Amino acid sequence: MSERDPIRVMVVDDHPMWRDAVARDLAESGFDVVATAGDGEQAVRRAKAAAPDVLVLDLNLPALPGVRVCQELVAHNPALRVLVLSASGEHADVLEAVKSGATGYLLKSASTEELLDAVRRTAVGDPVFTPGLAGLVLGEYRRLASEPAPGPAGADDSGAPRLTDRETEVLRLVAKGLSYKQIAERLVISHRTVQNHVQNTLGKLQLHNRVELVRYAIERGLDDA
Repeated sequence: MSERDPIRVMVVDDHPMWRDAVARDLAESGFDVVATAGDGEQAVRRAKAAAPDVLVLDLNLPALPGVRVCQELVAHNPALRVLVLSASGEHADVLEAVKSGATGYLLKSASTEELLDAVRRTAVGDPVFTPGLAGLVLGEYRRLASEPAPGPAGADDSGAPRLTDRETEVLRLVAKGLSYKQIAERLVISHRTVQNHVQNTLGKLQLHNRVELVRYAIERGLDDA
């Protein structure tokens, strides 16, 4: 996807009127709505065929739960960004969505402008959460990091990939829960440069997403640096 290409979006929700309204709002705002789906199994099939950049996903779906849809599609295409759009603000639902690979979580009470902004930010890998949920998710990152887990290949301390000073600096701010925009402002660099540093770091560490990246950083104490 180049910067000039419209963001390809797929909308998954079992309520036809809601699904159609979201798809219409996105299309009218310049997004390329490549598919919609009303149940989990249909969502998996159509997403694999349509290859969206961003999946706007409800959790409460017939046939296959939204969390399973997210897990399967992110495993199929790690570059896919998933924005959960749910009526539930329950902490357990939010954490389950994040652990399944969702990039962000927005409540359905959000305004149309908030949704459009969230989809744009999700497309570039920025974590987007309804206010009040970001701290919860960062806390879960910390809890996960305290549990023993096999590290990625080549990322142990004896043969750890070497990150540049700037990559380490960006990683530290990611671990503190800052958005890419906040990191860009803090370091006086462009949003695109922050994205590039994160992508380079993911590649060097053989990690797949922000959840794994934050876990890696917290395990090494970078969030306290």
